[in-house]
Amino acid sequence: MFEAVGRFMFRRRRWVLAGAGVFVVAAAVWGTGVFGSLGGAGFEDPGSDSARAAQQVKRVFGRHQADVVVLYSSPELTVDDPAFRIPAQRTLGALPRRYVAKVTSYWDTGAPQLVSANRHATYAVLELADADGDARQDALAEIKDEVAAPGLTTKVGGTVAIDHDTDTQVAKDIGRAESLSMPLLLVLLVVVFGALAAAGMPLLVGGLAILGAFTALRLLTTVTDVSVFAINLVTMLGLGLGIDYALFVVSRFREELAARPPGRQGVQDALVRTVATAGRTVAFSGLTVAISLAGLLLFPQMFLRSMAFGGIAAVLVAMAGALTVLPALLGVLGPRINALSVPWLRRRRGRATDGAGGWWSRVARSVMRHAVVYVAVIVVGLLALGLPFRNVAFGGIDARALPADTESRQVSQTLDRDFTRNATTAITVAISGADVARLRGYVERLRAVPGVTAAQITQTSAATSQIAVRYRADPISPQARQLVADVRAVPAPAGSRVLVGGDTAELVDLLQSLGRTLPWMAGLVGLVTFVLLFLAFGSVLLPVKAIVMNLLSLAASFGALVWIFQQGHLSGLLGFTPTGTIEATQPILMLAIAFGLSMDYEVFLLSRMREQWDHTGDNTTAVAGGLQRTGRIITSAALLMVVVIGAFSTSGITFIKMIGVGMIIAILIDATVVRALLVPATMRLLGRYNWWAPRPLARFWDRYGHREHGQPLTPPGPPLVPEPPAADRP
Repeated sequence: MFEAVGRFMFRRRRWVLAGAGVFVVAAAVWGTGVFGSLGGAGFEDPGSDSARAAQQVKRVFGRHQADVVVLYSSPELTVDDPAFRIPAQRTLGALPRRYVAKVTSYWDTGAPQLVSANRHATYAVLELADADGDARQDALAEIKDEVAAPGLTTKVGGTVAIDHDTDTQVAKDIGRAESLSMPLLLVLLVVVFGALAAAGMPLLVGGLAILGAFTALRLLTTVTDVSVFAINLVTMLGLGLGIDYALFVVSRFREELAARPPGRQGVQDALVRTVATAGRTVAFSGLTVAISLAGLLLFPQMFLRSMAFGGIAAVLVAMAGALTVLPALLGVLGPRINALSVPWLRRRRGRATDGAGGWWSRVARSVMRHAVVYVAVIVVGLLALGLPFRNVAFGGIDARALPADTESRQVSQTLDRDFTRNATTAITVAISGADVARLRGYVERLRAVPGVTAAQITQTSAATSQIAVRYRADPISPQARQLVADVRAVPAPAGSRVLVGGDTAELVDLLQSLGRTLPWMAGLVGLVTFVLLFLAFGSVLLPVKAIVMNLLSLAASFGALVWIFQQGHLSGLLGFTPTGTIEATQPILMLAIAFGLSMDYEVFLLSRMREQWDHTGDNTTAVAGGLQRTGRIITSAALLMVVVIGAFSTSGITFIKMIGVGMIIAILIDATVVRALLVPATMRLLGRYNWWAPRPLARFWDRYGHREHGQPLTPPGPPLVPEPPAADRP
C-alpha cells in the first residue's frame, strides 16, 4: 500500500503541491479565524451535582454572577469619607445599562464583607448584561475605562477579567514561543541536515500541520464548544510532530537517494522506498499518537476534550502532510534536496550514519554486553525519580496561575488578604421542595458543620431557595473540599432535593470525574497501542515492553513535576507561584501527549530494528544496526521537540508552563535513557523472543501484518556480537 502511495505522489507531484497550496491559502484566511470562536477554560463536569446546582439557580433566579469585581482603594480616605464615597457612587451609577445589568456595592447594601478590614478599600460587584462569554468580555472592554473613579486607585478583577487576561496571556505566549523557537529550530535543522534545502522541509510540514489543525478546530466550533487552551497544544504538537515526521522522511529519502544512480528513475525508486519504510513508520506513529490523545475524549470536561480535538487534528494533519505533500515536494526536488549544503556538516552527518561500526552501534554493543546491569540501574533510577509522585496533592486553578503583575490576579489576592475570605466564592446550596420550618432547620444544621462561618438564605422563589455557605479555607485546599463533602452529608429535609455547587464543589466533582474516567482511558489507550504495535512488528512482547517503559518514563516525569510545581523548588527560576497542589487535568493531558510521543520514537526505532532482523535473523545485529541507523535521528528529533515545547515553558500561565517543563523532562528521559540504553538492554535479554508471537497470531500477522517489503538499503555488516545460547545470556 505504501509503495503505491509513493508512486502516486511522484507521478502526481505537481497536482498534489497545487492542491496543498490552495489548502494553505484557505487555512490561512479562514482557519486562523478560530481565535475568535473559542470558549473559556472548561474544567467543570457538565453532568455533576455542582453543574446541576448552577443550572437550577440560573433557571429559577436568573444569572446572578460576580462577573466583574471593581476594587476601589485609597491610602488616606476610608469608604465612609464623602471624598471616597461620592466619586465611587457617581462612577458606578453612570455605567451604561446596556453592558451592566446590576451593580452591588457597600453603599447600596451596607454588607460588611464588601469593606476591607482597615476600611480603606471596598469593591463593587458588576453583573454584565449579556449571558454569552465572548459578549461579556466585549462588554468589559467597553466599560473598563469608565469604572475608574477620580481620586481613587481602581483595579478590575472577577471571572470575566480573569478569562480576558488568560486569553490575552495565551496569545502573548504563542507569539513569544514562536519568536523564540523558530530561529533556533532553523539553526538546528541546518546542523542536523547539513543543507538549507533539506532543513526547510520540516518547518513546511510543521506550518502545514498548524494551519490544518486551526481549520479543523474552527469547523468543530460550529458544532461544539472548544477551549481556548487547545491553541497551545495545536501549536506545540503541530510544529513538533511536523518536524519529527519530516525529519524521518527526509533523512530516509536522502539515504535512499545516495544509494541509487542519478536520474528520474532513481528519484522515483528512492521516493517509493522512502514512503514504504519511513512513511509506513510515520503512519503507525501518527495513529498511535492520535489514539493516545483520543483517550481524552472519554472525559466530560471541555478542556480535555478540546485538547483531544486540537491534538488529534494536529497529529493527523502532520501525518498526512508527511505522507503526501512532503513526498511530492521531494519528488520535485530530487537531488536538489541537498542544495545549499554546508560541507563540513555534510561530512559529519555521513560519518554519523556510516555502517554498523558507528558511535551508536558501539553504544548498543556496550549496553548489550552488560544488559542486566543497565536494566537494573535504569529501572531503579527512574523509580527513584518518580518517588515524589507518591505525595501528589491534586487541586484546581485560581488566579495564581496568572503572572503576579496581572491586575485581575492582584484583585483576587487583595480580596483574600484584606476582606472577608471567600466572599465571592461561597459554597452554594440549591434546595427545592422544603417548607419554611424545615428550611430553617436545614440552615441551622449547615451552620453547625465544622469550618462553616456563616450560612444564610440569599434568594427564594416559589419552592426553591439558594443558601450561601461561607468558610475561611482556601477554596482549592483539601480542607475546603472536605467541607463540601460535609455539607453534602447534612441530611436534607424530608421530600426536598438538595444540590451543592460553587467553585470548590466544582473542583470536588472534577476530581471524582477524573478518577472514574482515567482507568477507562488507560485501558483503551493501552489496548489499542498494543494492537497497533503488534500489527506493525508481529510481536506480543515488544508492545508490552514498550508500554512498561513508557510508564517508567512517565513516573519519573511526574515525580519531577511534583518536586518542581507542587513543592515549588524551582519557582523562583521558572517564575510561578506554587499552590501546594498540582492541577488535576494536567497530568492526564501529559499522560496522553507523552505516551504518544514515546511511542513515536519507539515505532521509528523498532521499525529499523525489524528491518535489520528480517534481513539477518540475528537479534544482536538487528538491535545494534537499528540503533545505529536511528540513534542520531531520534535524538535530533527529541532535541527539536524540546525546543518547540521548551518555548511553552516560558508561558505566564502556570499550568501551561507545567506542561512545557514536564514534556521537556519526559522527552529527554525517553529519547536518551530509555531509547538509547534501556531498549537495547531489554532487547538483548529477550533475544529472539523480541519477535515472538503465539502461532495463531504469527500466522495472522504473516497474512495481514504490515511487513516492510524489499531489502534494506545496505547490508548491515557482519554480526557485531555472536548470538549466544539462551542459557549463556547475561
